[in-house]
Amino acid sequence: MSNGLHTPVSGTATPVETDGIGARWTTVRKAAGYGAALSLSLYLAVKIVWVVAALLGHTPSDFGDGDWILLNTVTVGMSVVGVVLGLGLAQRWGRRVPAPPLVFCAWTGAGFLIPMIPYMLLSAFVGGDSESGGSGGSGGSDAAPSWEMVFIGVGFAGMAVGLAVGLPIYMRERWPAAFLGRVGDHGPALLGRHRLRALNALVAALALLWTYWAAGGTLGIAHPDMMGANGRLLVGNSALWAVIGAAAVRAVAAGRPRIPRWIPMALGFIASGSLFAWSAWKLPWALLHPGGYTPVEYTGVSVAEYGLGITAGITMLAALLKAARPGSRPATAR
Repeated sequence: MSNGLHTPVSGTATPVETDGIGARWTTVRKAAGYGAALSLSLYLAVKIVWVVAALLGHTPSDFGDGDWILLNTVTVGMSVVGVVLGLGLAQRWGRRVPAPPLVFCAWTGAGFLIPMIPYMLLSAFVGGDSESGGSGGSGGSDAAPSWEMVFIGVGFAGMAVGLAVGLPIYMRERWPAAFLGRVGDHGPALLGRHRLRALNALVAALALLWTYWAAGGTLGIAHPDMMGANGRLLVGNSALWAVIGAAAVRAVAAGRPRIPRWIPMALGFIASGSLFAWSAWKLPWALLHPGGYTPVEYTGVSVAEYGLGITAGITMLAALLKAARPGSRPATAR
């Protein structure tokens, strides 16, 4: 009797897959999903106000009307997807969403926001704006009303916490085979030695570069005065999550240490999403310079940096998805 433990990641949930986790955890998932959707709705409201205001002729002085409207229209669309994702985590219809779009949206959403939780906590002590520091934020230089900044902050933090709590429970319910047991229960995952070496090389290059910048290094930085404590904290946080992701994939691939399997699977999912999502978001900014945006790095350095980040994120996710398939692990003798 399979008991739902051999359901492929690409499938949809069946009733047996959601049994066994307990009513308490199901309640927590629902609360986290609704909280995430409600929180991000505040951010969405601000973005809609900004688009409407721009259409009426009120645009920050350092942005052209077209750039500002396009940028905030994009973030409106991303916010709508995030709200729907939060509701999908909470409601029954979320189990019927096809796996590929669900996994992609959850991967990028979690990658954008969950790794920012430690950054947001630490930045409260060093100061700074969560949408600054060369991150390709959507804010202009004109001061925004305080209620808008509160809504943006609550939107980010609430969605981040909601995803951090609700998403692992949802994925455990829907794809238990990827999360049950301990690392190495079925032997090491067969992920490919050459792929793992390439992944480790990519992550090492990025982590060393970001750690060097976080420590105050300026090689590759075109505008050192724009980095500041906030920017160093951001790149240091990126380095940390890149290393976490590589370590998680290595644990799954090696079959050790014997920790609960959900820990490296969840951390690898979040870290790979962070590498991909933030790099994919920043790359157009580095290339197109909307609204007079000036990257902290030299353009060539930033393009190479974000290209490596996208590649590393995709490679990590591919390794985790392969490890999540039951056929990727040799059966043990009974």
